[in-house]
Amino acid sequence: MRIKYIVLIVLSASLFIAACIGDEDKTGGISFDSYKIAEGFEIQLAAAEPLIEAPVAIDFDNKGRMWVVEMRGFMPNLKGIGDDAPNGRISILEDANKDGVAEHATVFLDSLVLPRALAHVYGGILYTTPPNLWFVEIKNDKPGKKILVDSTYSAGGSPEAQANGLMMNVDNWIYSAYSNFRYQLKNGKWMKEPTEFRGQFGISHDNVGRLYYNYNELQLAGDYVLPNVLIENPYYKPKEGINKELTENQRVYPLHATTVNRGYSKGVLDKDSMLLNVTAACGPVIYRGDQFPDAYNQNAFVCEPQANVVKRNLLQFDEITTTATQAWNDRDFIASTDEGFRPVNLSNGPDGALYVVDMHRGVMEYRAFATPYYNSGIEKKKLDTLLNAGRILRIVSKAKKPVAAPDLSRLTGAELVAQLKSNNGWIRDKTQQLLIYKKDLSVVAALQQLALDPAHEVTAIHALHTLAGLNALSFEMLRKVATMGEPMLTAHALLLLKKFNTAANVKSMAVLASDLHNKNNGVINLYLAASLGPWNTLSAETFLPLLQKISALYTGKAIYQQAIMSSLKGSEEKFQAFIRRTNPAKSTATSLDSLLVQSVQNKKAGKKNSIFVQLSTPIDSRTNGLALFRTICAACHGADGDGIEHIAPPLKGSEYVEGSSERLAMIILNGMEGPFYMKGQLYKFNGSMPNFGNNYNDKQIEDIIRYLRNAYVTGPTNAIKAEDIKKLRSKKTGTLKEKDLLEMAGTN
Repeated sequence: MRIKYIVLIVLSASLFIAACIGDEDKTGGISFDSYKIAEGFEIQLAAAEPLIEAPVAIDFDNKGRMWVVEMRGFMPNLKGIGDDAPNGRISILEDANKDGVAEHATVFLDSLVLPRALAHVYGGILYTTPPNLWFVEIKNDKPGKKILVDSTYSAGGSPEAQANGLMMNVDNWIYSAYSNFRYQLKNGKWMKEPTEFRGQFGISHDNVGRLYYNYNELQLAGDYVLPNVLIENPYYKPKEGINKELTENQRVYPLHATTVNRGYSKGVLDKDSMLLNVTAACGPVIYRGDQFPDAYNQNAFVCEPQANVVKRNLLQFDEITTTATQAWNDRDFIASTDEGFRPVNLSNGPDGALYVVDMHRGVMEYRAFATPYYNSGIEKKKLDTLLNAGRILRIVSKAKKPVAAPDLSRLTGAELVAQLKSNNGWIRDKTQQLLIYKKDLSVVAALQQLALDPAHEVTAIHALHTLAGLNALSFEMLRKVATMGEPMLTAHALLLLKKFNTAANVKSMAVLASDLHNKNNGVINLYLAASLGPWNTLSAETFLPLLQKISALYTGKAIYQQAIMSSLKGSEEKFQAFIRRTNPAKSTATSLDSLLVQSVQNKKAGKKNSIFVQLSTPIDSRTNGLALFRTICAACHGADGDGIEHIAPPLKGSEYVEGSSERLAMIILNGMEGPFYMKGQLYKFNGSMPNFGNNYNDKQIEDIIRYLRNAYVTGPTNAIKAEDIKKLRSKKTGTLKEKDLLEMAGTN
């Protein structure tokens, strides 16, 4: 019995308490000779196996320690068998001797199935193991009280198509990629509300709080405006300013012939089998540290694990738009000939350095999407045997030594306020979160002083939202800030002022809005247009004229008209009546006319913006087709069938849904590859819809088709039966292309 007891202690210590490695084992013989990095920079090892395995995300706590999400179960073999094993972890890494390389790992949570994200917030960690979003308190580096925040956070889809990211933004909301919800803990309760759908894997923000993300074949996308600015009106879906393609150039510059999923397709590889464009872009970050040269401030870095590179893009901020261009036209920021180098996520660090999460795994394509071509290439190179590895790399500038961040958990309130002036964005973000969590109202006066300093706009924005988190803002305070003159600081003040829309404040707000409009600044006018909605409900006669002026001033710029539409939530008819009364010659406001008409029609029809549609599906055998659609199709085609830009085309109005059920069944059975035309519009998706013939039986496919035809086809339709689908299985194998579909003749 004593032997068993000793063994149990040893196992418990190794699995649930900590793991250590000696100094001589820290690098494990890891060399970066096969890596190339931009001149002036150095790659350093921050952590590696055996401390960690298959890392996919990191975050740092208030002490500056790194927390790592380990997705150990992802694709343990080419068939994906065993990927549901509860072997994932969240670990705390420590560098006790401060030499830059972690030598100690404490397993904080174990026995997780494919964990994929975490955020160190509110004195605990928010993390996800699909489909659930959990919050667990931290008690002396051990899990405390555990709360289920959302049971549908990452429901459905493959590990490549589930919500992730969990990033606290400047506005105190937590945002995710591949999701249209945001979260916040307020007064002891978790809040969940709709937001714009964004990206696939990874999310980041810039100094003022605009969000950035990407898609497999689009290295960088983003919003021109702050979150939720254009979606106040549930019966209007904006098309400008959100989910914009920021990078026209998707070129990638690998150092070797690459093994990618559809390398046989024209235009994927060059004559030397080098990947031409990104196919697995992920894990973007806007660099906001203070260790790189000034030219790197707010650059966008993006991972491309299939090409074994990390890309660098320069952001350009115009008045209301953002664009990004590649830093070089012949190379990337980091590139390696080591095909095990799989950068999947990036992070700003407490020391100002850039951290690269290297999953360091051979197989990167999920089983449902992998082609025989890909599997063959992976197997030939024996990359499927590359398991049990994982690394975190630290990228530093040779010109400046990284300086360890202060232990924020030990600082007083006054000392924390001073940290909001830091040039390191990580320090500012964590300081803001910690001040709100501590609820120390003694710092309010100092925060107000920072918020009223327009010379330091970014610090002022942090101070404003810290005050908001402490419930220490006032109308008068925000009015003063709004008049300071810095456009983005004014924008934040205007958005925060929406919560102070009382009758007593209408007169002062009217004066402020008029004064701001007279500045004739495009940014200020945009946020005026977007923020006047709550005020308009109190005094339409006061604020509708200003909205009319803004509309007339920017008739050719759709984003302003859409901002007004967002503001007019519930007041569309009132605005139309106002125009008729004040300007009978024009019944509506020029280019705003069609938007008003569409919004009114949508409201009468009960048609909301899809982000306001409930995505969870009840378990009911009578709606099996719907459940399967939500699980299989909605991740790419959208919950409402409108499609998701850069991922998959719409199902609504598609001749492939409206036409032959036999042809539709063939698409589901065999998959479909672009480019192709739909209703005369060309869709250039380089990726392909995977085949589901091996994943779902004939009855399930029948149920999906029944739902699609019922939901997206007007008028009676003929159903296809499971026995018909069974016969179709022998007709064709391989992914279908447009010419195959055009040749098909179906009668039902």
